[in-house]
Amino acid sequence: MPITYKTAADIEGMRLAGRLASEVLDYLTPHIEPGVTTEALDQLAHHYIVNHQGAIPAPLNYCPPGYTPYPKSICTSVNHTVCHGIPNAKPLKKGDVLNVDITVIKDGWHGDTSRMFVVGEASIAAKRLCQLTYEAMWRGIRMVRPGRRLGDIGHAIQTFAESQGYSVVREFCGHGIGRGFHEDPQVLHYGRPGTGESLEPGMTFTIEPMINAGRRDIRETGDGWTIVTKDRSLSAQWEHTVLVTPEGYEVLTVSAQSPAEPAPSTT
Repeated sequence: MPITYKTAADIEGMRLAGRLASEVLDYLTPHIEPGVTTEALDQLAHHYIVNHQGAIPAPLNYCPPGYTPYPKSICTSVNHTVCHGIPNAKPLKKGDVLNVDITVIKDGWHGDTSRMFVVGEASIAAKRLCQLTYEAMWRGIRMVRPGRRLGDIGHAIQTFAESQGYSVVREFCGHGIGRGFHEDPQVLHYGRPGTGESLEPGMTFTIEPMINAGRRDIRETGDGWTIVTKDRSLSAQWEHTVLVTPEGYEVLTVSAQSPAEPAPSTT
């Protein structure tokens, strides 16, 4: 599939979809506390997306080749779940870490973003993993500008994560996005600088590193979707949808309560 370069009108559609996706996370934030189930969060999100935003939850019944249809409207990945966790009836408990991944379709355009949440009060190690994964994502985002290459993004994320004693999941990556949920290019979260596709204005893609506290090895569970760490170590992920602009980048998945961008580090 060739890379699609977005026009000015396309970008307006992407901005709206991206903002709506982020606003779902804003809406869910006060509900994420000990005792709530991820199934309840899914129901809240579905109602908000469909009835308040007039949008479509992209994951619901999403069915790429070789998969069964995804049964819920959001993905909720708890503790050692890496990605694609299916909402269920198990209550969240104090100390859990949770990734909530939202993708909405508005007027045919996709907005895709995720955040980490700490349920109640978590351990210092869990909070550190969430914080440094967020910084790893931003180190990748800050590499985006015309003339750079996809490998520059992956290298920035990998070298930072590994310098902190963490590992980077290799089997899943960021992706182009627009009228399609998953488009080209693939955006790896590891790699060598100066390699891969050249970045050009009008490209839109996600940057969504999955960082493990232990080894990078993963496995799929029996439901056909949920991915967990093999060693049951904690995993964290953050995701933004990014536009390549003539001057650099624009993050499209921002809203009133988006976490602040971390201060650039000199290390």
